[in-house]
Amino acid sequence: MAGTFTIVGLGEAVFDIFPERQVLGGTSLNVAVQAHQLLAPLSGNGGRGVLLSRIGSDELGERLQIEFRTRELPLDFVQIDDTKPTGQVLVSFVDDAPSYEIVMDTAWDHLQFTEHEAALARACDAVSFGSLSQRHPVAHAATQAFLAEAKHALKIFDVNLRMDLFTPEILDQGCRAANLVKLNDEEIATVANQLGLPEGNARAHAEALREKFNLEAVILTRGKQGTTAFTAQGWHEGAPASFASAPNADSVGAGDACTAALLTARLLGRDWQATLDLANRHGAFIASQPGATPLLPDEVWASYGLDS
Repeated sequence: MAGTFTIVGLGEAVFDIFPERQVLGGTSLNVAVQAHQLLAPLSGNGGRGVLLSRIGSDELGERLQIEFRTRELPLDFVQIDDTKPTGQVLVSFVDDAPSYEIVMDTAWDHLQFTEHEAALARACDAVSFGSLSQRHPVAHAATQAFLAEAKHALKIFDVNLRMDLFTPEILDQGCRAANLVKLNDEEIATVANQLGLPEGNARAHAEALREKFNLEAVILTRGKQGTTAFTAQGWHEGAPASFASAPNADSVGAGDACTAALLTARLLGRDWQATLDLANRHGAFIASQPGATPLLPDEVWASYGLDS
């Protein structure tokens, strides 16, 4: 291993509220948890996923802290808000596809940026940030300050268009700050329209997006069809992957697992084919399990070949 890597999930920390259960969730939290599961077992000093977010001083906030400690996940950059509640996302399903109602004005909307967070920005190797987590001007300002300070980090803008909580300005700023932009095949037409890209199909839009913002890659996720990326060398297609489904499996968090795998593979020096293969495999495993943050069994991690 080349060194000890730190991947930051910057943004929202929530509990996904299903009809029958409550589980840790939120794009940034999911990425941090999955990155930690991928990095920590590496030989040598391993690595870590770090959540930079804000939670309430309430029952859900306490549950998050207990679960992080149980999993040996760092809490150093999880801020506590005494007035705003921990975030919640109400999850429902239509034809097995999840839909989300995101509770407004919660703790992560008020993320603070101080010298403590600046030190993390300067030290981290990669950071994932999104459009949703910048819906509030306070969190938006903190996110932009962190990205400006993280001059040497690999940055992935994980577009997540939810409940119209995005603007052309947020999308433009995100693309300009990033090395990689990731979005799904249903979002790219909206992003192209918001950013004034030429008419075309998903691939044409991805190519135009990469050229406009001089990105290392635009990554498209396509559900069960897996992940593909457009780089300066052309299109790369990840190998299909699947796992046997556990009882009550759902696809929540599969895209975030893909993000964590993308960053991990690139930090480890993998080429784009190997990177997308890992992203497909890890995303497929999470989609075979209930909830967004299931534990990663040793035998599944070993099958990824990260330590080779």
